[in-house]
Amino acid sequence: MLELPSEDAVRSPHTGWTRAHWEVVADHKLLALRPHASPRHALISLPGLSGASGRWSDGLEAFARTFLLAGFRVGGAGGDDPHGFADWYAEGLAAGTDPSSPERWPRFGERGQAKVEAASIAIALHETRPWLWDRLPERTRETVVEWMAEILGTFVHTNNWIWFQNVVEGFLRSVGGPWRQDEIDRNLAVHEGFYAGDGWYSDGGKGPDGLRHFDYYSGWALHVYPLWYHRIVGTAAPLPYRERLVRYLDDAQYFVAPSGAPVLQGRSLTYRYAMLGPFWTGALFDATPLPPGRTRRLASGVLRWFVSRGAVDDDGLQPIGWRGAFAPIRQLYTGAGSPYWSSKGFAGLLLPPDHPVWTETESALPVETADVSVLMRPPGWLLSGTAADGVVRLVNHGSDHIYGPRVADDVAFYARHGYSTHAAPSLHREGVAHPGESHVALLDAGGRPSHRSPIRRLAVTASDEAVLASRSRAHWRETGEPTVGDGDAFRTGPWLTTASVLRGALEVRLARLDPVELADDPDEVWVADAGPWVLRFGGWSIASDTAPRVASDDRVVADKGLTSLVIGVGDVSATGVAEPPGAHPLGRWSAWPWAATSGPAAFGRVYAAVVVLSADPAAVAAAPSVLVTVDGDDVTVTWPGGSTTTLTLPGPRPDETLTLGSW
Repeated sequence: MLELPSEDAVRSPHTGWTRAHWEVVADHKLLALRPHASPRHALISLPGLSGASGRWSDGLEAFARTFLLAGFRVGGAGGDDPHGFADWYAEGLAAGTDPSSPERWPRFGERGQAKVEAASIAIALHETRPWLWDRLPERTRETVVEWMAEILGTFVHTNNWIWFQNVVEGFLRSVGGPWRQDEIDRNLAVHEGFYAGDGWYSDGGKGPDGLRHFDYYSGWALHVYPLWYHRIVGTAAPLPYRERLVRYLDDAQYFVAPSGAPVLQGRSLTYRYAMLGPFWTGALFDATPLPPGRTRRLASGVLRWFVSRGAVDDDGLQPIGWRGAFAPIRQLYTGAGSPYWSSKGFAGLLLPPDHPVWTETESALPVETADVSVLMRPPGWLLSGTAADGVVRLVNHGSDHIYGPRVADDVAFYARHGYSTHAAPSLHREGVAHPGESHVALLDAGGRPSHRSPIRRLAVTASDEAVLASRSRAHWRETGEPTVGDGDAFRTGPWLTTASVLRGALEVRLARLDPVELADDPDEVWVADAGPWVLRFGGWSIASDTAPRVASDDRVVADKGLTSLVIGVGDVSATGVAEPPGAHPLGRWSAWPWAATSGPAAFGRVYAAVVVLSADPAAVAAAPSVLVTVDGDDVTVTWPGGSTTTLTLPGPRPDETLTLGSW
């Protein structure tokens, strides 16, 4: 059982946590692994599901990712190692890289995933060099170099994987092993192609229309690894890398609620507090806009939130999930060792105990002192956080994790209209196949909702910046039909244009549908759906461990008064609440409200609904007083108190340019 030190309300008035708490959690996690290790520790076989690369790879993954944690723990303590972590992992290194050992690790040609894990091993070896690498027997150093050197000349995916090769070759260079400058340079050029501006990287894609893969990988991979590569090879990190990280953190700090909950968006969410990696990296490399006390307040808040909600179980293990164990959050590559990518979140232990990030008094997050509204143009996001209830909301009109311009299935972690610290997509099979919550859809004759990917960003004329819009080709997955090309089959419908107008906890969500001109049809290969269609606005899906209360046909209330509400405007008069089977990362029971047109939606007409996610009774009470006036393409929103936002939401024009990437 995890036994934490006493909290320090003076130095840490927001979280109570100090460096000692971080050290205790790290030690607890590392010691809990030992019963699951092979005799010489090279493979750690944890209970749980296996990833696509198989159990052998999973064993290496658990070793490498926890070795990274041990590297931060031992390196940050100046080699003080009462639990013998360095010796324990040294034994595993020897067995894992010995080709004749029954515990040997897979080679890169046997399991591509080994390239990922080699980078964690390289960083851990660098950070513990005086106490581990320099004390290894010469033969073990040779076998480690031989195992790593096989990454030279190999293919890596054109996404964050380029940095696994660079970091490994950087370590090889630092210990006199083989490395290739041409591969380093090639990967650096690819990395530059991922940069979308304002501190944001897309995890893959190329060109203005391809940068649409925005998630936590922008921080925990594409910002962290470039700086660590230079740390390993002993060269100064280029100024642009540091400046970009400063700019990224200026946005990323808003993704955390006062409770410590991060916005739940993107893949690999089982890595949980790995999202703290770039914050600690910023402090380590003097590349952060945050004062030291805020960095610790944010980081300790996140770790405390996860630890207090089951992210470390009773056996000291970190299961696949979000709060506690929750298998539906996994991807195909996720195995039982995968969650330990969270070790990146402990990089702050490398900062000495007398560093200001550990000694200064915690300072508040921006959303704890005032409402915040942040436009993030590269990913196509608009964030709104409210101080009264500590809820952070992210509306999405730009990122969908799709390659290419053809219609595709929506990915629940990317293509919804909204993500939050207090709400999440429904991840049961039906909900993934037929998106509903935080989504605007056309319902076909069978009542099935349309998908929106790929998202085409739309520039709109508006009176303030708290407005985003996008356009998508409505489409439905076909079942039991002949397939084309890559095996997918869809029915296509009209253009569906949507916009979000935010003011605090209140969002006015707009939508219009327009016919597709055949000459401009990028998806004419698919069967067209002739309609008619009902237009539906799906509200936020909220959850709790006791069933949320359906307060009326337009709202759901969960723990602590958290309310999800949708109020239709005009002909958006049909309402209801969906209560899907339990597959929600934030609780056993979930529900979401919706509002829809009472009949078929008409071409060229702008429809509206007021969408609310809030635990502030005043915000919920104010929602019905939001006034939306539509005059053709022109929309005026009058907020409680009398202020207004005006915008124009046009239909498609022959001369317009829609982008799949950054504006």
